[in-house]
Parts: sequence; structure tokens; C-alpha cells
Amino acid sequence: MPTANSINRRAFLKLSGFTGAALTIGFYFPALAEEGVAIVTAETADTLGIALNAFISIDKTGKVSILNHRSEMGQGSFQAVPQMIAEELEVSLDQVSISFAPGHQNKYGSQITGGSSTVRGAYKHLLRTGATAREMLVEAAAKKWNVPATECYAKNGEVIHRPSSKKLGYGELVEEASKITPPKNVPLKERKDYTIIGQPLPRQDTPLKVNGKAEFGIDKKLPGLLYAVVERSPHFLGKIKSYDDSAVKAMPGVKYVIKVQMPVFDTTREGIAIIADNTWAAMQARKALKVEWDTSGFEHLDTTGLYNRMKEDLKKPGLSQRTGGNFEAAYGKAAKKLEAVYETPYEAHACMEPLNCTAYVQNDKCEIWGPIQGPDWIQRDLADRLNMPIDNITVHMTFLGGGFGRKAFTDYTAEAALISKEIKAPVQVVWTREDDMTQGPFRPGAVYECKAGLNNGRITAYQTKMAAQNMDHQWPHADKTSFNNSTTEGLAEAFINGIDHYSFCDVPTESPVPVMWWRSVYSSTNGFAYESFMDELAVAAEKDPLDFRRQHLREERYGALIDMLEEKTGWKSRGKSSGWGVAITECFKSVVGEAVKVSRNAAGRLTIDRIVAVMDCGWYVNPDIIKAQVEGSIVMALGAATIHETHFTDGKAVETNFHQYQMPRINDVPEIEVYIMENEEKPGGVGEPGLPPFAPALCNAIFDLTGKRIRKLPFNMNEI
Repeated sequence: MPTANSINRRAFLKLSGFTGAALTIGFYFPALAEEGVAIVTAETADTLGIALNAFISIDKTGKVSILNHRSEMGQGSFQAVPQMIAEELEVSLDQVSISFAPGHQNKYGSQITGGSSTVRGAYKHLLRTGATAREMLVEAAAKKWNVPATECYAKNGEVIHRPSSKKLGYGELVEEASKITPPKNVPLKERKDYTIIGQPLPRQDTPLKVNGKAEFGIDKKLPGLLYAVVERSPHFLGKIKSYDDSAVKAMPGVKYVIKVQMPVFDTTREGIAIIADNTWAAMQARKALKVEWDTSGFEHLDTTGLYNRMKEDLKKPGLSQRTGGNFEAAYGKAAKKLEAVYETPYEAHACMEPLNCTAYVQNDKCEIWGPIQGPDWIQRDLADRLNMPIDNITVHMTFLGGGFGRKAFTDYTAEAALISKEIKAPVQVVWTREDDMTQGPFRPGAVYECKAGLNNGRITAYQTKMAAQNMDHQWPHADKTSFNNSTTEGLAEAFINGIDHYSFCDVPTESPVPVMWWRSVYSSTNGFAYESFMDELAVAAEKDPLDFRRQHLREERYGALIDMLEEKTGWKSRGKSSGWGVAITECFKSVVGEAVKVSRNAAGRLTIDRIVAVMDCGWYVNPDIIKAQVEGSIVMALGAATIHETHFTDGKAVETNFHQYQMPRINDVPEIEVYIMENEEKPGGVGEPGLPPFAPALCNAIFDLTGKRIRKLPFNMNEI
């Protein structure tokens, strides 16, 4: 079973008894290694001063322990990683436990859980580590029996001698195996031989989350722990003019009231922290705090002003990310020309678990506990901010109640550390739902201008210009003349390769609103514009929407996905104007096609009848995890397309809680059918790619049924 504990490298090695009581191996990236990754025992690593990226340890009882370098926020790493290890190690999952590694990029490589990268970034190394440990155990058994290793094989945590059927459990072999030099280039299984990978095995972290044993950030307790909430300006760049804390200090449980600064990209957010001996006391005291804010010296934009600015920005020359051929010349000669403008909204992350962080700064060291997506980023940030050696900063991961990119940021952890340093005590900083919803950063809203020319029913010229805030332009010393690297994100690579004349560019819109990654990042907005426009082009070309896409996605992988989508939807047998829409996007190396069926109910209201998704993520681990992630992505996309958005008035976020920022309900979502492609492609992402195609597929379905083209999100289903 997985655990919620986070332990450091030395403690892990000590617990695993690497000096002979256990077999502990892991991988690392040598600076000059030609093969890119090396696998060694923990004893060798410790002797050489090498930091391993991940560990597998097998003790004398045969129990397998894994140190996982990525977070678990619902995406399934606590199931996928053990499933990969167990497959090649030849053990059952009930023999495997998993713990979080602390943050340290030099030791564990990139630990950011984002970009749907956990499996696709390390799958080969994890498989090789498991297979190498297995072969070391086989060799140890062969030595004990004095037989050739080729006569032995591993299964169910045992090594078996094929001619005699003699068996030795892994626990009996670990001491001898730990003395063996790990073999190089151990062959991995073929997919047809898998017995664990590819199976819809139940997630092992689910019981912990049901019975309350899973430790989330807010569950962390320390001796002498104090609790804090922070009153921050509702204007993103507001400063403290004055404050009166006399009533606050007189309230029971209150220990301190201090000014605090929180870094947000290249700006600083000022606030007043109320620290008490419990969260409730701090929250009640906050209500008695009187603050006067200085809101001068910066823009107080509202939503209308933001979008008017983006539309004006579209008239400016764009920063070109990618061009091919000569768009203007080809567009001028096109037999048919089409132009359209699309708008997508700002969105809050709205994780079910609001932000929180526990910090303890003591002299020259700092420890952090919390729901964290990027522990290595936070470690580096705090080392710089506190002027401490990086090894003196320990970042412990807990389970996350959702992340969606928000919990990869370093603002909330820095704030907690600075408060702890000031009061010289451990502190848990808790954000209320209102803090979480109004302070940002948000998914950036965007406006897209799309143009294309058609000849003989085929696209010959294609251009997209995006006006939106560039997330990269917010960092200190950012080059604001740089183009947005994500302008083509979400668009199938095969489509770009098949067009002779194209142009993708952006105009970075300036605004004081902080923006950042949101599930599938720019793909979530790009996908709506690109695949809605693709549908408009199919109509202009008088082509079936799926046939039109097949014509422009002329690679075998995309054709196979379209075939699957046609088969599962019964696309060829659908009636004319029957309310079907489709979209295909590519995101984090996975291709997803989604089809939506809509109709009007007896009351004349638009309803979603059916959602069909086909995921091509290449090599994969657990189909149930994939289905759950696609379903969650679609529900999140449905909310962003038809229900919620973040508005701004006088430079402040309007929506403060779920009474305004409403979520889709069970009765809003029909059963979602998810199908997974089987192929030999490298693994792609799973947690995010299911989101981008839903909104355009839904809007294309509405056009098919009603003839009304939706180019602005969100829209009200009851008003169509």
C-alpha cells in the first residue's frame, strides 16, 4: 500500500538497510554517460557520493519500497509508478509501498508534476530499474544453487529454478543480490507479455483517501504549530497604506499580527498575516482587521476593458512563432476565404483543496510541507529567497486535492516561509476559498483571429493570431519581445506539416492580472479556436467534418484515431443536422478525438446526449486511470465552456466562491465513453490532453443541430 510519508534520501537508505539487509537500487544521470542513465546499488551510490533519482528497495521480508519523485494530485502516479516497477520486478502490487521523495532536482531530476509528464518522462528508466533488480535477484539465486542463471526465472516475488522447481523468495536473496554489480542493458518485456501493465487495476491510494489516512497539506501537524491567514489587497498590485489591528490583538487565540510580502512573478503582493493558535481564531480575527489599501499607480481593468484591449492588439503585427511558405500570397489566390474571431475566458483553478502550506524556518534551515506540484522549484526558490544553501531547504510533498498547475507556483510557499522566519515558529498558512478564487493567478483569457484560404476543398493557406497575456513575460527580467512558444499548442502536428503556407503568431497583451498554467495550459484555449475554425472550414468546403480532418491529417496514427471515432459514434449513419460535433487536438504528445451529440429536450432546452472520446497516448500503464483523467478533463472543460469564468471589475476578481463560480452537476454530464488506442507510439500525457477538444466538439455539435455558430466562451446552454 502507498504511504503519505515523505522521507529524505539518507533516512530511506537507513530504513532499507542498504548495507546488506536489503537490495536497494536506483537510477541517475551521469554527466558524461553516453547511455543517458545509469543504474547502481544504493551502497555504490553512497560510496561514490552519487544521488539517485529514484529508489527501489527490497527488504528481507520481500517487501518492495519505492521512493517516488513526483506528486500525486489525483492523476495516478501513486498507482502508475508501482505498476511499472511491479511488472518488470515480477512482484504483485500488494508487495509494493510508495513514499514521496523530498524536493531536490540535483538528486531526483525534474520533479515538476505538470505537462502530463510523470509516465512519459521516466517510464523507460523505471522499467529498467525494476528489470535490473529482478536480474540481480535471479543471479543471486543461481549462485546459491550453483546453476546457470539462464535456468532460473522470477515470478511472484520468487526466483524459480526451471529444471528442479526449487524456489527462493526475494527476501532470502537480497543480501547476496546487493553485492552484485547491476547488469547493463537488461532486456525489457514486450507489451504482449505484460501481466500488470495495461490492466485496469484499482488505485492503491483510494482506500487511504476514503478512510482518512491520506495526508493532505492541511493535515500536517507539528509541535508548537501556529496557524495563519492573510488579508491581501483585492487589487493585485495594491499596497498597504495603513491598518488598525488593535481589535485583532485583543481577540482570544491571536499571537501575532505582522506585515508580509508574497512574491508573484516580478511583483510583490502585500498583506497582513494574523497568526493564532488555531485556524478558526485566525479567521475570526481577520474579520476585525481594518486595512486601508493604496490602489494608485496601476490600471483597474474590468473584463470588457481587457477584451477590448485584446481585440485592439489583434490589429498590431504579431510575434511569429512558426511560419511556412507565404501565407499572404497563397491567401490572396484562394478560391474561398474564411475569417473568424474566437474568445475564451479567464478561469480560476478552483481546486477542491484551497492553497495551504506549513513552514518552519530555523536559523539556517527551512522545512516545508504541503500540496506541492514542483518541490524542486520551491526548494531552489526558497534557497535564493532565504539566502540558504539548497541542501538546507527540505520540501516535503503531501497528497494534493487537485493542482491543475496552480500548486506548481512558488508564491504560497514563500509566503509561509517568510511568516515562519518572522515569528520564529512553525506555521500553517491556510487560504480560504475566497482567497484562492480571487487572488489568482488565473488561466489567461484570449482572443484569436483565424484566417484560411481553400482551393478545391482543401486548405492552402492558414493563419492564426492570438492576443493574450504571455505567462513567460511576467517573470523578472523577462524578454517581452519574445513570442509565445505555445501558439501552436493543441493543434495536431500533422496538420501543420500538411499545409504549405501558414503563419502562427501572437500579440502579448499587457495587464496587471497575474496568469499562469491551467490544465492543458494554452491548449485549453487554442483548441477551441483551432478546432471550431476547422469545422467552419469543413462547412465552407462542403465536406464531412471528419472526412475534412482526415484529408488534412494524412498520417497513419491520426487516420487510425479517426477510424475509431467513426466506429464508436456510428458517424457514417448519423442523420443530417443530427447534432453531432467533433474535434481532434494534440497535447503533450497525445492525440485525442472527441465527439459530442446534442439535442433539444421536451422543454426545448439544449441537452448533451452523448460524449465519445478516443485517446491515443501511445504506450500506457492503466486504462482505468486514463479513463478517469479523460472524464475529469471533459467535466472541467464543460464548466469552462458553459458555466463559469472569472470576471474583473475595477481591477478585482468578482467571483469569490462556488455560489458564483458554479461547477457542472451530475445531471449536466451524460455518460462519457472513453476508448484507448493500442499502438507502439511512445507514451504521451494523460492528465491534460482530454480537455482541449471538448469545447469545440460541443460547439460544433450545436452548430450542426441549430445552425448557430458559437465563437465566444462561456455560453449558456439554456439560451441557445
